[in-house]
Amino acid sequence: MKRLLLNLGPALMAAVVTALLVTPIFGLQLQRVGGQMRLDPHWNYVLWATLIVFVVQICKPALKGAAKGIRLPSIPSLPAKLHNALIFAALLLAISWPFFAGRNAIDIATLAMIYVMLGLGLNIVVGFAGLLDLGFVGFYAVGAYTYALLFHWAGWSFWESLPLAGAAAALFGFLLGFPVLRLRGDYLAIVTLGFGEIIRLLLINLNDWTGGPDGISGIPKPSVFGYEMTRNPTVEGGTTFHQLMGWEFSSVHMVIFLYLMALMLAVITLWVSNRLIRMPIGRAWEALREDEIACRSLGLSPMRIKLSAFTLGAMFAGFGGAFFAARQGIVNPESFTFIESALILAIVVLGGMGSQLGVIVAAILITVLPELAREFSEYRMLIFGLVMILMMVWRPQGLFPVTRPHVEVPQKAGS
Repeated sequence: MKRLLLNLGPALMAAVVTALLVTPIFGLQLQRVGGQMRLDPHWNYVLWATLIVFVVQICKPALKGAAKGIRLPSIPSLPAKLHNALIFAALLLAISWPFFAGRNAIDIATLAMIYVMLGLGLNIVVGFAGLLDLGFVGFYAVGAYTYALLFHWAGWSFWESLPLAGAAAALFGFLLGFPVLRLRGDYLAIVTLGFGEIIRLLLINLNDWTGGPDGISGIPKPSVFGYEMTRNPTVEGGTTFHQLMGWEFSSVHMVIFLYLMALMLAVITLWVSNRLIRMPIGRAWEALREDEIACRSLGLSPMRIKLSAFTLGAMFAGFGGAFFAARQGIVNPESFTFIESALILAIVVLGGMGSQLGVIVAAILITVLPELAREFSEYRMLIFGLVMILMMVWRPQGLFPVTRPHVEVPQKAGS
């Protein structure tokens, strides 16, 4: 009872702040009646939000005690054969998904695969190397615009532009690495955030090259071994993929093909990043993340480690950007705002920094759940922020935290 009384003051203060924040957002809504605008109050929303915050704040000690007694399930260690069988089953399910799902579900799954690719790329920088990057969307934009510009000015196809898109993004990641070699923590985050905004502003102001705010449109979809998946060939005398296979044209086939391509790129990203963390460069990333001074004392070069992390992470973002441009058919600077960087970083934090399984699950959840609750689309970012706050309070290590290898020194008897 004494603790509840001590929390009464902070609870009242939190309730007042909540009422002030919620009132202009939910409590007062503009409604058009005829030719006039009318302000309709909805005080029930304000009262419920204030009451919930007050109760949670005043019962905070009891909630903390209950949370300490809750043990969330962890991933059990499985035998190698069973682990490989589960991976094969998941991959088989992912490949067969577009053949029995609807078109809208396939589109959502394709978007989820793009975020899986981006999450795994950022996981190299944030999860493995421990470098906070808030401008990852800049590399994403470089990859997308590389393909768009190569098509617009040189007529290159998707498959010709894909390696160069990854290389261009990797080059920008390498160049970004130099200014941030001596920076850590918040200062590193500020510089990378500025880099992402610089890229976006350049895309807006270079009108003669990038099309400015309108962007570049008419970007073609990928072909299948040089055969277009269109109703009629764009080249006179050419052959489309449907004509080659003797199939009747259907626009769903292109949707399925794009999903399988996104799945292939995501699997390649997962496989490469999984191999990298088992190599010496992966061990060097972990050493840098744990303690940069100890890393330097071991004879490792933090400069090379940071540059490698930024370069490889940016390369995967470039691949994802090129595929995004091909899928959308149009790119413009508004697709690469800071909110995209925050969303990708949230995927890594929500899944568990350094956990590849966690990144995959978090990317799928963040992509799919908003589509299942479209009636709450206006409050999407509010709900998203609330979920992240709850995760930081009760599960700061993420949904599937990575297990760090450690060695315990046995103590001598009688000591």
